[in-house]
Amino acid sequence: MSNDFRLGGDLRINRMGFGAMRLATNGFLGPARDPETGRAVLRRAVELGVDHIDTAAFYTSGDESVRANDLIREALHPYPDGLVIAAKVGPVRTPDGGAQAITDPAGLRALVEENLEALGLDRLDLVYLRIGGMAPPPHGESVAARFEALAALREEGLIRHLGLSHIDTGHLAEARAIAPVAAVQNYFHAAKRDDVALLRACEAAGIAFVPYFPLGGGLDDLADDRLAKVADRHGATVPQIGLAWLLASSPVTLAIPGTGSVAHLEENVAAGTITLTEEDLADLG
Repeated sequence: MSNDFRLGGDLRINRMGFGAMRLATNGFLGPARDPETGRAVLRRAVELGVDHIDTAAFYTSGDESVRANDLIREALHPYPDGLVIAAKVGPVRTPDGGAQAITDPAGLRALVEENLEALGLDRLDLVYLRIGGMAPPPHGESVAARFEALAALREEGLIRHLGLSHIDTGHLAEARAIAPVAAVQNYFHAAKRDDVALLRACEAAGIAFVPYFPLGGGLDDLADDRLAKVADRHGATVPQIGLAWLLASSPVTLAIPGTGSVAHLEENVAAGTITLTEEDLADLG
């Protein structure tokens, strides 16, 4: 299986990427992490061949003193040729430190512009419309008006490719009738495979399937006997096998594990070199 993928049919990227959520804080509302460490992680990621970074303006420390987008710009701008930066819009921070979804399509322009300004870009390579919470909204809830707003920004040249997050197959079909969908981002990993039907729909259409929290995100534990058995066979860690399984699950899956540690980054990226055998895949179910 190839280690590369053509995002949107024209952006060739490595299937092992990087998620920026944990650069600013270890979680969503935690204390700020050391900014210089975050910048070091980003520089090392690029050195290791990572050319796809997933971020968002709402990836900040709890006090908002450290922001992932600022770290990306400070560490990597001017950006190397071929680096793809994906952002997501929809949620915004609330005064109490939580988040709420912007449902007014007109409000999405400001969110896109916020990402552009912070990252120092004239155009975002990929923008996901994130809807719902940790699961898709009720089946039948329309995403059309919001997706049409982003499609208009794409026509203006502010966005190159469009994506969707927290959706089901019905939302995907609705959006594709409006504009091309390059990527889908849902919660999915070796221990949580609820969205296999959505993955197969993406595979059939050549759409990238880019799970967030590919190692469970602290919400689910990947450590079970199946993964441990295969990890022992390869002299690898359980998280590495979790990432290797994700990449082996379909040629359209991309991995975006996040971390605030250079050592953990190197471990994650190394998982991209693990080739699972048919025996491994059978053991993993």
